[in-house]
Amino acid sequence: MKKLFMLVLFFVVSAFANDFVLVKGGTFNMGSPANEDWRSNDETLHKVTVSDFRIAKFEVTQKLYREVMGENPSSFKGDNLPVENVTWLDAARFCNKLSEREKRKLAYEISDDGKTVSWNRDADGYRLPTEAEWEFAARAGTTTPFYSKKTPGADDVNFYGHYPYQIEQNYFNDEVLDTRPGVYRGNTLPVGSFKPNPLGLYDIYGNVGEWCFDYYGKYDAAVQTDPAGQKSGTRRVHRGGGWNDFGKNLRSAYRGAMQQGSKSYNVGIRLAMNAEKHTSGTFVTSELATGVAQSRENATAANSPKSKTLIVFYSWGGNTRGVAREIKKQAGFDMVELKLVKPYSDDYNTVLNQAQRDQHKQARPALKTKIENFSQYETIIVGYPNWWASIPMPIATLLESYDFTGKKIIPFCSHGGGRFGQSITAIAKLAPNAKIGEGLSVHYSGGSSLKKDVAEWLKKNGMK
Repeated sequence: MKKLFMLVLFFVVSAFANDFVLVKGGTFNMGSPANEDWRSNDETLHKVTVSDFRIAKFEVTQKLYREVMGENPSSFKGDNLPVENVTWLDAARFCNKLSEREKRKLAYEISDDGKTVSWNRDADGYRLPTEAEWEFAARAGTTTPFYSKKTPGADDVNFYGHYPYQIEQNYFNDEVLDTRPGVYRGNTLPVGSFKPNPLGLYDIYGNVGEWCFDYYGKYDAAVQTDPAGQKSGTRRVHRGGGWNDFGKNLRSAYRGAMQQGSKSYNVGIRLAMNAEKHTSGTFVTSELATGVAQSRENATAANSPKSKTLIVFYSWGGNTRGVAREIKKQAGFDMVELKLVKPYSDDYNTVLNQAQRDQHKQARPALKTKIENFSQYETIIVGYPNWWASIPMPIATLLESYDFTGKKIIPFCSHGGGRFGQSITAIAKLAPNAKIGEGLSVHYSGGSSLKKDVAEWLKKNGMK
């Protein structure tokens, strides 16, 4: 019986090992050129060399995650669907438990409740790819926004297919695009549902974003070999975009970011392993406190419903305003609506163009509204419409105009189907020293369930 068990285990391990691709290392330009459409300013082009490594052909399935961890936290259920709704720490612990199951040396030592993570770069166990490894594998030798010459569409990738790359500035003239709008499925699909990239990797774009090892931060401009990101930070990187992302956020260079203890319905896991030749040593990372250190008493007060909380929001058509009013009605918090010095047009078609134009050039429209005594608030509930899969630029102005250090931001948005898009990543990048609480996405005005949804959300965030 013992021999039979060992044979079965060997077969499972061997079969799983065959689901990895050996990526031959090399030197490439990581990031995006200045003329790449919809690039972000954190994609500075720089030269990087990566050693050989192995990376999984497929995203981790719910079946495998459940077998290893004994649970399935995913929002969408199905054995062959990618696991999602996992934190970065969940992903790292999964790597270790899978390694334990296969008698491999653990890649990670996790201590101090996850605040310190040491990576043994000599371990043969499963791990997360570094940001550089992920981009090198996604690009597969290309320097264009995507690995394919043709922009991927809904027949190639599971994403918000109504909005392929460059649709924003061509919304009313989409026949000029090489890829036209397609279907939006609104959920994850079984892994491997589309053709792989040239290296044999499936769903490297879309379906779910994929956690990387690195802390998010500014790229080092110096030539680097096998970089592993910052040694400390407040956000971890995820790459590739998910089922609800626009085409611009699927680009090989696009960088998502989220707190390592946060999770999302569109972020999952792709595993990596060392090859024979690899960088040796131990890389130790530590999580920075989000903002100024608080005493235990102050920390408790900041999470109390009686702590000073402000609702601040931008609304164009009224949906976000309606949600803000419901929050105020239930919780009684102070509330401020943001107004612009030069308001956007009242015409829907016109404001669509104005909004994408400002987002495209990362404009910061001037705010007419001034928030008095902002420093007195410990928690800021920030509301906005999801515009083009991100925050409206008036919210960017807000985040850069006030000091959010040490504060807790709790986002809510109104949307037409894409939930938060990459808006929480945008907030995370613009307010790196704030803690971000669990968000609430409301479909249009929220309908008859708004009162209940707001009440449950306030309770989850300890505000009711």
